[in-house]
Amino acid sequence: MSGLRLVVGIIVMGIVVPLMIFFLLGLDHPMQLFTIAATTFLSWAVAEFLATVLSRPRLQDRSPGKAFREDWERRSKDAEIEN
Repeated sequence: MSGLRLVVGIIVMGIVVPLMIFFLLGLDHPMQLFTIAATTFLSWAVAEFLATVLSRPRLQDRSPGKAFREDWERRSKDAEIEN
């Protein structure tokens, strides 16, 4: 993740979106704003993390399930060789 992408994500998902939701829903307690901000920022962070994991070269051209299965089989074979 680049620095610019991180800064834009923090500003948009941590400040702008929560403020829009807060005012559009007509909420009035600051804790509601902080809860919305934490939720939107956390969901963005998880989505970014998963996108980063799935873009790694080892997972390209494979679904996560297929990659997991192949890794599991490879580790099973390695464990059999050690025993």
